Amino acid sequence: MTLLEAIEARHSVRAYRDEPIAPDALVRLREEIRACNEAGALHLQLITQEPTAFGGLMAHYGKFDNVRNYIALVGKKDAGLDERLGWYGERLVLLAQTLGLNTCWVGLTFSRRAGKRACVIAADETLCGVIAVGYGNTQGSAHRSRPLRECCHVDGEMPEWFARGMEAAMLAPTAVNQQRFRFTLLADGAVKAESTGGAYSRMDLGIVRYHFALAAGEQDFRWA
Repeated sequence: MTLLEAIEARHSVRAYRDEPIAPDALVRLREEIRACNEAGALHLQLITQEPTAFGGLMAHYGKFDNVRNYIALVGKKDAGLDERLGWYGERLVLLAQTLGLNTCWVGLTFSRRAGKRACVIAADETLCGVIAVGYGNTQGSAHRSRPLRECCHVDGEMPEWFARGMEAAMLAPTAVNQQRFRFTLLADGAVKAESTGGAYSRMDLGIVRYHFALAAGEQDFRWA
């Protein structure tokens, strides 16, 4: 499975089988986490066989079941942290899909205290959320989507590469499926991506930008 195929196949999954992640998949995930941490100046961490972060009332409210593995979204506090976490976190999500794993972005409905105990967080760092990962009971289901044209602006005919990028962006996971983002093709050919507000919208912007870049071909355009 390619990353573009993973965009199509991947859906959020909240209930997991009691099955450890295969050793070869763990190796690939840890390798990619190291690469993402280096490229994004982050401190992402894979936590395995740790049930307490999803063992309380918040997880029950979020309808999570048997989550024992997750990626802790940790980084130094700065203005661009949320967007970088979205970009590199989704890079890990799509890789996980190609490895036969399922995932779910989680911002609130887990025990932040347990998550902090399970990972390493420096004084100038913060835990912004987690990504549940494992073998799902199901493959999840597609979310409802806003009309594509509500989330972008192009003067004149939409170029094929921009349309590909937008189609992938519309498949990206966002907090409560809010899809609060907008892509604009500027007159000079650059692409402007912006949040239109809402909870976790800066992290969402990083996620949708990663999808757009993969499908549009980042070598074929530039960000504004």
